[in-house]
Amino acid sequence: MPLIRIWVYDGILASGVAGIVDVLTAANTILAERQQTGRGQRPLLRWRVESLDGKPVQTASGPRIEVDGAIADPAVADAVVITAPFVDDIESFFGRGDLVAPLLEAIRRQHARGTLLASYCTGSFLLAEAGLLDGGVATTHWAKAQAFAARYPKVDVRVSEILTEQDRIICSGAVTTSLNLALRLLETFVGFDVAHATGRMMLIDMDRLPQSSYATLPERTHADPLVARAQRRMQSSLQCAFSLAELSRELAVSERTLNRRFKAAIGEAPLRYLQSLRVAVARRLLEKGEVKVESIGARVGYHDPSTFRSLFRRETGLSPRDYQRRFGLRTERGPTFSAPGAGR
Repeated sequence: MPLIRIWVYDGILASGVAGIVDVLTAANTILAERQQTGRGQRPLLRWRVESLDGKPVQTASGPRIEVDGAIADPAVADAVVITAPFVDDIESFFGRGDLVAPLLEAIRRQHARGTLLASYCTGSFLLAEAGLLDGGVATTHWAKAQAFAARYPKVDVRVSEILTEQDRIICSGAVTTSLNLALRLLETFVGFDVAHATGRMMLIDMDRLPQSSYATLPERTHADPLVARAQRRMQSSLQCAFSLAELSRELAVSERTLNRRFKAAIGEAPLRYLQSLRVAVARRLLEKGEVKVESIGARVGYHDPSTFRSLFRRETGLSPRDYQRRFGLRTERGPTFSAPGAGR
């Protein structure tokens, strides 16, 4: 009987635990039914929710979570799920040495045993902090990707991905993707057919859109006046063809200097930033629906429609028209009611 240990601590979201447990519970219902009808012989799943001291934890969303034991319990597990801290500032979380240090030690110990490790959202920071993602791939919440990449330059962070998996380590995106992570655990331990049946039962989309479909262009705070001038120039001339050489001449610096300063301040090259900016503006236009889809590419500097569609799909996972259908603002109006005697 596969055993999955779920590690919790104060400050997580309750849904990150309850959702996973619910998926495992639904899977066991399917497995039990198949055993009774002779259509399957796979064992039921077991799980334990554990905290560092074996005491209940307080979630960021309010409810307390009861636990089954302590993380230090020597029980051998098939998988360990490390829940994610719900914090604005990941640096402040890592300042909680009384929590982080023993948690990292326990994570490394399980990895050394060959246990499958899994986490979602900012939980990927814990796996990276433990040194287990260096040279590998990972994902995290799209809004934390820049901070992740800066803190862990040896990790290939693929923010568009819902799930990444390498060397028995699974990462997933924002907290709702913990459901997809749970389905991936089912696929590993009881097979794709049970995972698929569980996903259908619980209406979990097993082929979700990439995170980039939901991401917004993050605020790039920095103190470099040269880069700020370059950004303003890009924003004011989105419709124009871009030339790094021309922008450098306008700012009276070399291309090499502008490129270096841009990467230091923003974390990416000028052209890559401009592409992200153009797609972000295109998305806002598509959401508002005030400009025809056919005209939006030209509005953001892509006068070849096929080039714009290709880039937009690469960045968001959707065509511009499909993006508008899914995320466009709807201004549906309900029936209008008048007070008795109104208009008389």
